[in-house]
Amino acid sequence: MALSILTEENILLNQQLATKEEAIRLAGQILVDRGYVEENYIEKMLEREELTSTFMGNFVAIPHGTDDAKKEIKETGITIIQVPDGVDFGDGNIVKLIFGIAGKGDDHLEVLSNIAITVSEVENVEKIVNATTAKDILSFFEGVN
Repeated sequence: MALSILTEENILLNQQLATKEEAIRLAGQILVDRGYVEENYIEKMLEREELTSTFMGNFVAIPHGTDDAKKEIKETGITIIQVPDGVDFGDGNIVKLIFGIAGKGDDHLEVLSNIAITVSEVENVEKIVNATTAKDILSFFEGVN
């Protein structure tokens, strides 16, 4: 994965979030603050969650905008939020890692693929959840093209 879209500034450690809406809003706000998307992209992320959950299993969720949110994306970006105590994404699905993504064009497909490869191993998820620095988390994604 191109590290230019995933930087230490895009990673939040040891967050405590009460609801999945709060989690999605935080992921979206980081994307807004870092200049990847327009403010309205956050609402498109929430709309997408209403259509179908972005919970992927293995304590991971990958919130992103709806198909019509493309016009809100300035450039491809990703954020990672570590929630060691977890946040309920509904139906008892506890999420400890939130990957907020915005993909320009079809970039989101490559981003999703690279995340999926890394988090398909429960051991990787546990190590990322227990990482103590953003640099440690970045190391999991280096070399993933």
